[in-house]
Amino acid sequence: MKNIGFLSFGHWTPSSQSQARSAADVLLQSIELAVEAERIGMDGAYFRVHHFARQLASPFPLLAAVGARTRKIEIGTAVIDMRYENPHYMAEDAGAADLIAGSRLQLGISRGSPEQVIEGWRHFGYRLNEGEDDAGLGRRHAEAFLGLLEGKGFAQPNPRPMFPNPPGLLRLEPFSAGLRERIWWGSATNATAVWAAKHGMNLQSSTLKFDESGEPLHVQQAAQIRAYRKAWAEAGHTRVPRVSVSRSIFALMDGRDRAYFGSDEEQRDQIGLIDANTRAVFGRSYAAEPDVLIEQLRRDEAIAEADTLLLTIPNQLGVAYNVHVMEAILAHVAPALGWR
Repeated sequence: MKNIGFLSFGHWTPSSQSQARSAADVLLQSIELAVEAERIGMDGAYFRVHHFARQLASPFPLLAAVGARTRKIEIGTAVIDMRYENPHYMAEDAGAADLIAGSRLQLGISRGSPEQVIEGWRHFGYRLNEGEDDAGLGRRHAEAFLGLLEGKGFAQPNPRPMFPNPPGLLRLEPFSAGLRERIWWGSATNATAVWAAKHGMNLQSSTLKFDESGEPLHVQQAAQIRAYRKAWAEAGHTRVPRVSVSRSIFALMDGRDRAYFGSDEEQRDQIGLIDANTRAVFGRSYAAEPDVLIEQLRRDEAIAEADTLLLTIPNQLGVAYNVHVMEAILAHVAPALGWR
């Protein structure tokens, strides 16, 4: 069995070719897509966060709205860029959204991806400490956030407060017990996967990873997952961690599917530079008739290692089409692979 969710980047564009032509469109459609995903039996609704772009950005209003409209589906992010986050304010937002959702949040956080602007986090008021790079900034904010989710008091109460206080130091409210165990780290390297394990976070590995061996993405990811689980065991954590991988997977069921995804242009991994010094491997897309797709996916080592699969979806094609994409995987692919 696997948990199967969708991952939306929440793109919008005023083009007449897009079903999501405004920020309002993509936000409202994201809520409806989560409702429909729950109805057809998907396990998770996940959203990407990008700043300074025509995509989903501030995640917590959306997560809270999805939580209010659904009852059982997991609601998550993949990922929130921690370089941009105030850990204290984020802990309050996350606690509130998780309580609204009935403790269903699964928050993926990370250092984040290459940005739309130069050092965009500076516009949010953040600066590097001496000797720190932006990845260190993201990890510093993440560690502060994790500490706040422990729920321990740290703030000295006013001796003459406006409202009565409980005894002792005060914590941030609202506090949602259990959310700390539902934080994931989006890792692009083996080293940060090991770091995530030591800090007791679940692991998210996407369709992009730093190229550390020259092997196909799925082979490198499988090695990354094994390194993570080894570090988890060595850290002595008592619970079983969760691991997700993201994939673009399309079962070609009709003419629309073949028109959109029938080309073989992206049927192999791509190697490229995501900045001046970082070589990365970008994962292939899978698009084929169900019987062919099943055999291709059997050979994906990282999917086999993970307990959760996030299907990246073309959100600009609209809610109805994306429901069709997910239903095709659930009905015609997942059972043969033992995912259902």
